[in-house]
Amino acid sequence: MDESLREELEQIRRVLEEHERRLSKLEEAFETKSPKTVKRMSIREFLNLKKPKTDVDKTLAICYYLEKYENIIPFTRRDIMEAFKKAREKVPANVSDAINKNIKKGFIDEVGKKEKLKAYQLTNSGEKFVENDFKMPKE
Repeated sequence: MDESLREELEQIRRVLEEHERRLSKLEEAFETKSPKTVKRMSIREFLNLKKPKTDVDKTLAICYYLEKYENIIPFTRRDIMEAFKKAREKVPANVSDAINKNIKKGFIDEVGKKEKLKAYQLTNSGEKFVENDFKMPKE
């Protein structure tokens, strides 16, 4: 074996040893420290944060929560009503009316059926409206 090849192999060995040492340190750190759990926001916390005033806005906020935090896409009227109850929020007398008013505003879209019920999804405008605390974002 010529000298340049021997030096190259020695360099590779040193790099591998250094990587092994660093990897062992990382593994040791993970074994001794418990990973931090990520706490998720509850639906009640989300409604407290966003402060929707009307039943129509509360319905939209709940739809946003279902999609973004619960990953329920599409959602149904039943999903919305259950979320109101979970939030310990008074369920509107007519949830379908609140959904339809949000559809008319372009914030929710009917996307077919789910479990034999009408299924809905937020629109981009609906997402932005909630994210902008129920005000139309300035373009």
